[in-house]
Amino acid sequence: MTDDEIALTLVVFAYNEESNVPVVLTDILSCLRARRAPWQLVFVDDGSTDGTVDAVRRTVGDDPRCMVCSHERNRGIGAALKTGVRAATQPWVSFLPCDGQIPVGEIGKLTRAAVRDRVRVVFSVYRDRDDGVHRKILSLGVRALMRALLGVSMRSDGPYLFRRELFDADRMIPDTFFLNFEFPIRMIRVGEPYATEVIECVPRISGHSKSTGLRRIAGVARDLMGLRRRLRAERAGGPR
Repeated sequence: MTDDEIALTLVVFAYNEESNVPVVLTDILSCLRARRAPWQLVFVDDGSTDGTVDAVRRTVGDDPRCMVCSHERNRGIGAALKTGVRAATQPWVSFLPCDGQIPVGEIGKLTRAAVRDRVRVVFSVYRDRDDGVHRKILSLGVRALMRALLGVSMRSDGPYLFRRELFDADRMIPDTFFLNFEFPIRMIRVGEPYATEVIECVPRISGHSKSTGLRRIAGVARDLMGLRRRLRAERAGGPR
């Protein structure tokens, strides 16, 4: 099997990205339509208050391989990813934000790694992402907390590729961006073989990041503590 034969669901999520949708989604669709394998696009609008949903529907048209899901309010990246995975129909899943920072072609690096290394999970790290000192402090703080609370050292910054059966959306509680860490943590702790690829990250097309802020470190600490409690309960066979 070649990487172009991986049947893929790509989850794209957005919150108030109306101005980015026409450019970003057009590029994504062009890439998907060039694939030989079956594919699906699941666009998750996370409670946008602008014209994001209308822009998406205009861009995807009546292509039956495209699905649009909407949250009634802004719930977070984790909630958007869980919604997308629940709607996925293809055996492999990956995801992208609709801000243009990660070129859709970078997903090809993940699919090639899955085939090359014969693994069911591929993580990614950014070659160079300059989002300022706040994000760097956040990243360092998160990794230090992971080591201290869970004993896990992890290299995973960006989107990842995985077999759909590995992702238990009902078991992973957080709706926040912490879910981006919980899935890799779970995979590493159970010993699931994985690959890690370096991907490119470019400046946003427009708008501003909605996932930065030093106070998020405290939120991540709470989520890590919650995950540690849930993992212990799961091992004991009790309620999660």
